[in-house]
Amino acid sequence: MYLLFSIICSTLIFVIFKLLRQYNISTLQVIAINYFVACTIGISAFNGELTLNNTLKSDWFLGAVFLGFLFISIFFVMAKTAQKNGVSVASVASKMSVVIPIIFGIYVYNESTGVQKIIGIILALSAVYLTSVKSSSEIHFKKNLLLPIILFLGSGTIDTSIKYIETTSVPNDGIPIFSASIFGVAAILGLLILLLKNEYKITLKALIGGVLLGIVNYGSIYFLLKALDHELFESSTLFTVNHVAIVMLSTLVGLIAFKEQLSKKNWIGIGLAIIAIILVTLA
Repeated sequence: MYLLFSIICSTLIFVIFKLLRQYNISTLQVIAINYFVACTIGISAFNGELTLNNTLKSDWFLGAVFLGFLFISIFFVMAKTAQKNGVSVASVASKMSVVIPIIFGIYVYNESTGVQKIIGIILALSAVYLTSVKSSSEIHFKKNLLLPIILFLGSGTIDTSIKYIETTSVPNDGIPIFSASIFGVAAILGLLILLLKNEYKITLKALIGGVLLGIVNYGSIYFLLKALDHELFESSTLFTVNHVAIVMLSTLVGLIAFKEQLSKKNWIGIGLAIIAIILVTLA
């Protein structure tokens, strides 16, 4: 259930970003507000004793600061990649990064590998590529190659770091405040960027969008951490299913809700995604 909720929340992030473009709402303002909202939810959900001193001395705090920087930095890299290389390249680079936490889980945590699981992972990566590539998008992998590489490595580092820090430093009851700290750091950076870009006059639409995005954004991380904390799935299995399901569900939502056109490649990708999820989960 935690994994399912994480997938749904991550897909809703996609929906909200689509609506921002449709209603011409400042993405930067919404992003900044969203981090403050997500941080507030995490603090409210924490049941333990909360003091600044305890938080700063927590084993996971520096990791949360690192992830907060990564969160907002990779978002801007993703935006630049979409502008310079095309939306498809940005989508492929960020989603194909799932290979990094998969390899990390197998080698560092000695997670299982078998023929069925390996085939499932290969099909999953193929599904991510085929589902993400839109026929109407211009794809320039060789042009401005540095941006897709940074996006690939950054996105993979975020997933890998979340798993590692959660495993080594975060207690079971500390997930809300750990999540809140990540979003808090990102919120401070987002505010500084708003001030530098002189976009601090928040509109009502941006405020509503930021609140909605903050709720689902917090949910996507909180439920992912809860799923990683569960013993049912290995991290390599969980990240594979999570990424592929998000890409598949987002594509289907785009088809149904936003009347997007899907190519034969996209449909093949959706089919491979379903097969990959079944193979990896049963393995």
